[in-house]
Amino acid sequence: MKPYIVLVDDDRHILRFLKQALEESGYAVAATSSGSQALALLKVRMPDLLILDLNMPEPDGIDLLRIERTQFPYLRVLVISGYLKGEQLEAMRFVGAFGTLEKPFTAKAVVSKVREMIGEAQKPAAQSAKKRARANRGEA
Repeated sequence: MKPYIVLVDDDRHILRFLKQALEESGYAVAATSSGSQALALLKVRMPDLLILDLNMPEPDGIDLLRIERTQFPYLRVLVISGYLKGEQLEAMRFVGAFGTLEKPFTAKAVVSKVREMIGEAQKPAAQSAKKRARANRGEA
């Protein structure tokens, strides 16, 4: 099963760009330009990662991050922003972001960051699959 990502950005060009890059890299992606729609998506199916832009209409990304932290405290969140830079963007980790990425970015940078963030969550499943394969071959 493909890792599932919910992507939220009010810029439709960035939304389309990121969705395509992530899908081409093997991820299942639900994309929306609305914070309230993002919350609805989270309630339907828990993603492996939420990618969230900060500068959006109501609820903005910071409010959505706070709401998300109370309702889904274990969900990994990658905050993206062209509005906050450097230390200000890194401060989002104190609000609940697991990672940050400053706009503009390349598709390669986003996919690399996503792999880094989801990869940690996927290691136990991958190790279990390897153990099952070895057991099926009669190895220890």
